[in-house]
Amino acid sequence: MAGTGIFAEILGEDNVYKYYSDGVWKKSSSGKSVAIINPTTRKTQYKVQACTQEEVNKVMESSKIAQKAWAKTPLWKRAEMLHKAAAILKENKAPIAECLVKEIAKPAKDAVTEVVRSGDLVSYCGEEGVRILGEGKFLTSDSFPGNERSKYCLVSKIPLGVVLAIPPFNYPVNLAVSKIAPALIAGNSLVLKPPTQGAVAALHMIHCFHLAGFPKGLISCVTGKGSEIGDFLTMHPGVNCISFTGGDTGIAISKKAGMVPLQMELGGKDACIVLEDADLDLVAANIIKGGFSYSGQRCTAVKVVLVMESVADSLVEKVNAKVSKLTVGPPEENCDITPVVSESSSNFIEGLVMDAKQKGATFCQEYKREGNLIWPLLLDHVKPEMRIAWEEPFGPVLPVIRINSVEQGIHHCNASNFGLQGCVFTRDINKAILIGDAMETGTVQINSAPARGPDHFPFQGLKDSGIGSQGITNSITMMTKIKSTVINLPTPSYTMG
Repeated sequence: MAGTGIFAEILGEDNVYKYYSDGVWKKSSSGKSVAIINPTTRKTQYKVQACTQEEVNKVMESSKIAQKAWAKTPLWKRAEMLHKAAAILKENKAPIAECLVKEIAKPAKDAVTEVVRSGDLVSYCGEEGVRILGEGKFLTSDSFPGNERSKYCLVSKIPLGVVLAIPPFNYPVNLAVSKIAPALIAGNSLVLKPPTQGAVAALHMIHCFHLAGFPKGLISCVTGKGSEIGDFLTMHPGVNCISFTGGDTGIAISKKAGMVPLQMELGGKDACIVLEDADLDLVAANIIKGGFSYSGQRCTAVKVVLVMESVADSLVEKVNAKVSKLTVGPPEENCDITPVVSESSSNFIEGLVMDAKQKGATFCQEYKREGNLIWPLLLDHVKPEMRIAWEEPFGPVLPVIRINSVEQGIHHCNASNFGLQGCVFTRDINKAILIGDAMETGTVQINSAPARGPDHFPFQGLKDSGIGSQGITNSITMMTKIKSTVINLPTPSYTMG
């Protein structure tokens, strides 16, 4: 059970989860808490501390001090500690997965997978970090015109300082460790601000790092209201780097953050372009996986299908047959479609559906909603004037737009403000490459649904989908700075001969 066993110390006697600062689990002096609503029951499931700005200041101070010592810790030792944390994380997959089921209605099997994948990411990061950071560069001055061989330049990577990590609700463990592990191996300290929905799973995950024995103050986790500590954290002078995954908030953060390196992965409207020669069974299977897994609450979910008119009827029929087999219900029962994260999210999705109905979209299934549970829905004959053609529902509702040319599909894809991922289905590899090149997205998948991963692949978005690139190697590199040490050689006082 969450909050018991090795996790007992993170839960206060008042049943409010503590925050983590200076290697200790603490209660906030605010005396206030933030409720976490179970999306399935729509009742309060957990409570976390509502940290104050003064507590954030203390966290920043201890992070700065701990980072200085950590930067001097040998690389192999940093990696060793990450491997230890990864093992503890995987050993405790069950209680952490239980939190994910209750906080974000993630199906039980997917919740366990997320924790295991996170452990693997932490381990890989330890390995990769030793390789990347253990290598420098050696330059000689005479490689540039007009210079003698009088200078040697040693180029190395040094940490940035304090990294602020802000993951989203949908992968609160995996998208936290994808920021934490690169930051730590690179010699930085880390402050985690978890999302409200997903905060308890994140606190459990942080406890695994605590148990691994990382130095006090190196890792902190503050919970609380965005209105109280959100801007205060992102604009804090003690922060040297921000890694954020989420929605529109990221754009506001990037405008306010000032001169710190940013790694931002925001929304997506991932387009799936289907050509006439595509394997429609393969397409249908990937549309189901891409559009409806975790109820469509993924930035890399298929968000719009752009299919050639000549094969549209056939594809829609195949997708509908698969939609009818999706199970709908609570996450504890491992249903395919579980409640979306909140009432406001459900209402937003409903608004998109009603707009499409009013403007004449074909409903392939009856629209059905109970609380936060929305039944899977395919909308055919969607037109560009409908909101769902452009906006990101973050739910199990998928629009189909019929196109008469590949150019029309590429145009719709590129007219979006987003550019995270996209996919193209065709048996013609030359067409696939040409279309992929023309799509303005950070990643193009050929004959597969969009996906983030494997976690060492580069992952980035264009336009409003973000800045910077993730993936273990890119994150480690981004969380370091280049330092040059120039050795000026004395003029030889001897003669060669």
